[in-house]
Amino acid sequence: QAQLVESGGGLVQAGGSLRLSCAASGRTFSSNTMGWFRQAPGKEREFVACISWTGDSTKYADSVKGRFTISRDNAKNTVYLQMNSLKPEDTAVYYCAADQTEYTWYLPLNSADYEYWGQGTQVTVSS
Repeated sequence: QAQLVESGGGLVQAGGSLRLSCAASGRTFSSNTMGWFRQAPGKEREFVACISWTGDSTKYADSVKGRFTISRDNAKNTVYLQMNSLKPEDTAVYYCAADQTEYTWYLPLNSADYEYWGQGTQVTVSS
């Protein structure tokens, strides 16, 4: 059974950095678009970033552009989210997701386009 497991969340001061990891097991996602989403208390889940199966193409939400970097290591079946210059408004549960479609250059921003999800990791940024 395919499983995505996030790690690396925690409590950090504003201006600090965290690196989230998403490790896949049960199958390889090396041919799938991978994404990161987040959900703050009382808010809907929102898109953060996604990366193509080759790692050559990425998209970011405007709110994190220039501060967050998504990357992947297909040999390790792992996706990363490097988060720098963190702000209190980045506080949320961060989820890793995988698109079921393989070998596509389409980078979906809508959570409904992702079929596999991790359990989430909490990121809290204090002011």
